[in-house]
Amino acid sequence: MTAPNTAPAPSRGGRWIQEWDPEDETFWKETGEKVARRNLLFSVLSEHIGFSIWTMWSVMVLFMGPEYGLTPADKFMLTSMVTLVGAVVRVPYTFAVAIFGGRNWTIVSASLLLVPSVAAFAVMKPGTSFDTFLLIGLLAGIGGGNFASSMTNINAFFPLRKKGWALGLNAGGGNIGVPVIQLVALAIIGANGGPRVLLGIYIPLIVVAAVLAAVYMDNIASVKNDTGAARDAAKDAHTWIMSFLYIGTFGSFIGYSFAFGQVLQNQFGRTPLQAAYVTFIGPLLGSLIRPVGGWLADRYGGARITLWNFVAMAGATGVIVVASTQKSLPLFTIAFIALFVLTGLGNGSTYKMIPGIFQAKAVAKGLEGEVAASYGRRLSGASMGLIGAVGALGGVGINLAFRQSFLSYGSGTGAFVAFLAFYALCFLVTWAVYLRGPATQNRAATAAEAKPQLSYVEV
Repeated sequence: MTAPNTAPAPSRGGRWIQEWDPEDETFWKETGEKVARRNLLFSVLSEHIGFSIWTMWSVMVLFMGPEYGLTPADKFMLTSMVTLVGAVVRVPYTFAVAIFGGRNWTIVSASLLLVPSVAAFAVMKPGTSFDTFLLIGLLAGIGGGNFASSMTNINAFFPLRKKGWALGLNAGGGNIGVPVIQLVALAIIGANGGPRVLLGIYIPLIVVAAVLAAVYMDNIASVKNDTGAARDAAKDAHTWIMSFLYIGTFGSFIGYSFAFGQVLQNQFGRTPLQAAYVTFIGPLLGSLIRPVGGWLADRYGGARITLWNFVAMAGATGVIVVASTQKSLPLFTIAFIALFVLTGLGNGSTYKMIPGIFQAKAVAKGLEGEVAASYGRRLSGASMGLIGAVGALGGVGINLAFRQSFLSYGSGTGAFVAFLAFYALCFLVTWAVYLRGPATQNRAATAAEAKPQLSYVEV
């Protein structure tokens, strides 16, 4: 097997690997795994900082006391719009990898994070209008796009049997950018520092991430710009079914990450410092467990893990509703953190299902070997951008639901009741589409257990 050639292609600049076949075990052991792991490491770093910049307004609003003149509804609206932009830009970021190359786009996307960071540094002070804060917040949304391009890129580097672990680690390392920026903010608030100190820490880190990507990452030449893949993925029913399920997992994770501190402040009267002491715990544990969700999906099947995870999420939400009505802060906090953990577990298991589904479609078409693997990578890579974007929109819905719940009832209880009903619906969809019927039937979602030899039956 020809080893990867990292010499630049004659017609294209940068580090381009001309041949890449991770499904070949000899190639993988001799050269592929080392290259893939190196790219994974620096992809995680860039995506991690991207998540931090995307979610920095979840902690910036904690700094914004009465002197800023913003109401709780204003703050929920601000975080909703930041989440919205982060969801929308995931679609073009997905296809940027094929246009520019994974390494090249990582450099560009990391560098772009300087724009919202420097802009926020300039305006973050009392007297700035809400419209200005909203505009700067919208710029921060570009950090949400880094996830989509990073996942699409790493999906191409790893063999199917390793994708659950690799994608889970990549996404988990990125997700952990949420609690890290919250921890940094906690330290700054505790030291009586201001929001500009937080931004001053992250601006040089962005430069470091871009430089390291330039030095250590690679592009895969075989990942061509394929608008047909996007079209085919958009036509496939499973892209939209998985998008719906991902709203329940990742949409919950990112939505709660933005809203947790505000809920503690507005519903339980916590000060910014008191809120910051606990808001990072849920996102931290949810991020750390995401690779475990991918590993469990590799071992037991993504559909099964996802199904029972939604049962647990509904149970945790039910406890939150009880704690909210009884005004029990300890029970509320514990249940909310447990819910965060479950969102992370579900993130890993749902994303693992995607390459398995499209690999099984390739087998059903009679494709074998690298041809089947290439087909699966083509469609799963394209679908990941759409699924990631739609899933992130769940975060918008969560913040808008909290906004309306506080406006209508003065608490988040009404929003949690709606979330409980949604998780029940996610459970039913997972069961009906992917697990219903005799176990001997080889259906679409059984293929999500990542066994390429399984056949695929269209749903």
